[in-house]
Amino acid sequence: MSEPSKRATVYFEPELHAALRLKAAHAHRSISDIVNEAVRAALAEDQEDLAAFEDRVAEPAMTYEALLKDLKAHGKL
Repeated sequence: MSEPSKRATVYFEPELHAALRLKAAHAHRSISDIVNEAVRAALAEDQEDLAAFEDRVAEPAMTYEALLKDLKAHGKL
């Protein structure tokens, strides 16, 4: 059995709220449903980013100057 939804107060900019209301009406969905989906997607993207950082933690660091030099040496700049 799933836990009941939790209530939170969120303040949207007026234009964003109007866009959400229109999208919800057009899609026959609730604003809560749309916001929940967007938050899930944002959290999943953050998790993917963190995993990518973890995968690359052993890579050597490169300064900005070294990066520019490497790009120039390979004809990228």
